[in-house]
Amino acid sequence: MPLLQDLVAAIADGRIEVLDLTAPLSDKTPIIQLPPPFANTRRFELTEISHYDERGPAWYWNDIATGEHVGTHFDAPIHWATGRDGKDVSQVPARQLIARAAVIDKSRECAENPDFLLEVADVEAWENEHGPLPKGGWLLYRTGWDARASDQQRFLNANETGPHTPGIAVECARWLANEAPVIGVGVETVGTDAGTAHSFDPAFPCHAFLLGAGKYGLTQLANLARLPAQGAVVIAGPLPIVHGSGSPARVLALVER
Repeated sequence: MPLLQDLVAAIADGRIEVLDLTAPLSDKTPIIQLPPPFANTRRFELTEISHYDERGPAWYWNDIATGEHVGTHFDAPIHWATGRDGKDVSQVPARQLIARAAVIDKSRECAENPDFLLEVADVEAWENEHGPLPKGGWLLYRTGWDARASDQQRFLNANETGPHTPGIAVECARWLANEAPVIGVGVETVGTDAGTAHSFDPAFPCHAFLLGAGKYGLTQLANLARLPAQGAVVIAGPLPIVHGSGSPARVLALVER
């Protein structure tokens, strides 16, 4: 109990700051747009049931409808064909939803080149400066893309050739899945893969390699600029949807100040 009491006290007096890494969820939240003939997810929808009126005089509540992969969300292994025999979101062990985080900041490079790809050499250079990636933790990839999250067009950044958003190179995705000690990857973009990843070999390598290795994804994160390179603890809270391939999530970070 003393350890938990110390944690609560440190949060209460500000020695540990609680940061929200979650984008607000509304009908304006950007969603991925797949080209025909592929089916797309629905937007978030809020439908009022009653609002202190004749439908319910003392209470306000709503129905919600949304896709599993809308807004800040968690990707479970079964989201991808390579992980089809893996865990659904309800089967992810609760202890894995609280983990250390490493933050790699490539926002300057991404501002200059929206198609920037993270390479293994970038991660190794980061490790030389900050130490090894946390075992059983998250690699959070800061691109500055959360600044675009209030505008679907800027967020998807698509033209006649398709979307152009930062991501992770094929060999880096393979390395993160098979060799790195992390449990998953978190990004600020609409998905863990680059906008042009449909043309990679294999296509969408983060999904293919990481989910196929039983690892996880966190997408559409916010406020990564406020995290240190090492030392934060991430708490990811997806809904435990039975047979769910993922879920909208409230993602928090604990940072010692």
